[in-house]
Amino acid sequence: MFKTNNVASRIFERQIRTPAPGTSRFYENLVPSFTIYDVECPDYSFRKFTDDGQFFIGFSRNHQDLIVYRPTWLSFSRKEEECDNTHELPPKAKRFESFFTQLYVRSLASCNELICKDFFLYMESNQFGIFATSTAQIQNAPAVDGAIQGVPSIEKITFHLLRLEDGVILDEKAFHNDYVNLAHNMGVFLYDDLLAVVSLRYQTIHILQIRDSGNLVDVRAIGAYCREDDELFINSSSQARCYCFHRVQCRKKKFYFHFQDYVDLMIWKVQFLDRHHLLIKFGSVNGGVSRNTDQHPAFFAVYNMETTEIVAFYQNAADDLYLLFEQFCDHFHATSVNLLYMSFISSHSNNVHTLEQLKGMKNKATSFSQFVKKMLSSLPFNCQSMSPSPYFDQSLFRFDNKLISATDWHRQSMDHLIRFISRRQPNILRFKIKIGPEFGSVDGRSKKISHFLFHPFLSLALSIQQTLFLPQSVVNIHFRR
Repeated sequence: MFKTNNVASRIFERQIRTPAPGTSRFYENLVPSFTIYDVECPDYSFRKFTDDGQFFIGFSRNHQDLIVYRPTWLSFSRKEEECDNTHELPPKAKRFESFFTQLYVRSLASCNELICKDFFLYMESNQFGIFATSTAQIQNAPAVDGAIQGVPSIEKITFHLLRLEDGVILDEKAFHNDYVNLAHNMGVFLYDDLLAVVSLRYQTIHILQIRDSGNLVDVRAIGAYCREDDELFINSSSQARCYCFHRVQCRKKKFYFHFQDYVDLMIWKVQFLDRHHLLIKFGSVNGGVSRNTDQHPAFFAVYNMETTEIVAFYQNAADDLYLLFEQFCDHFHATSVNLLYMSFISSHSNNVHTLEQLKGMKNKATSFSQFVKKMLSSLPFNCQSMSPSPYFDQSLFRFDNKLISATDWHRQSMDHLIRFISRRQPNILRFKIKIGPEFGSVDGRSKKISHFLFHPFLSLALSIQQTLFLPQSVVNIHFRR
């Protein structure tokens, strides 16, 4: 471990030490040190940085257009006597355009469709972006053509595959009179070149392949049929029931007690574990369309797409599944784990500090069964929902998870200074983030929502505050000066 906070000394120490200390430790020195509050910027809805840091994604306020930027580093000139950090930045340096170069604006939505601003997936190997547009949701749509009663309907959902370098639309895939949960990528999962789309309304998992040519190709559909030559109407929910029955022959009383739960099973959510196995979450209709599924009975199945077999089945309070979750959490983040910067994502299976936090929650829980349900409610994980920024690496920094975290989620704004404390030197404040002016405060009479967008490797972050019922957001830029 480094013994100094001086960057030059650390570089020299890295050259002479064997083995060399990890590169991530340099981020203890390279931290955001300056904030531009309420920066002049276009009135767009900003989504995220791509995980390789090459692009910054935004949408127009009318949800019609995609705007793609290239992150750049601030540069400006000034007179020699002003070349120190005590002087104010020149006005031009305080603009959004000093940090981001707009590449293009591309119209995605057509007719009565709108862009889903909470949905975006990135395929780094080809620098492809996947976006979604949809028409309005119909709540009480009749269940026809095999649709599930109680699930809303959307007349048209379109997935757009774009080459982000130049904005060329390569392919599109449309679903009609269907329902896919697009919020925070819940109903779609990307693994390498495979894309899983969950149709809640028709209880089908569509597996597509993204070709290097930019084509979306149907691979298989898991639902009413699991194989192309299936002649029997055995869907994945029925397989789950059969699996339960064969597994619990010696525990028939418990099986029949939960029999109605098994009968009412529907697919809620899915993720890849690898190229051949899916983790599928089952539950009731009410839980399938709800954002909070904690209170609904749920089950998990590991499904082999090649053999069409369910190889494991768990209830959402299963101790053995929780043990796997605690010890091998990284295996559930089955996206781009081979990339260097993804190693900054902390979990209780790769970071002792995160594990201590989990054990603390477990010790405080009044009911272990309820604790297990709460922990497993996060499975399957939303695809690409974690920021790989090193400032969320809990082996480097300590921060209040109630105020900020690596998870891609909006939070209610609070008038608290967000402090990032050094792990190596526990009482040393490395940097701080405040979402309002230095001497301002959050108006308690109006509800405000904030979220944070960190670049995956630069000392650059945005804090965005939105007041409900007011159109424009306040954007602050935090960077190393």
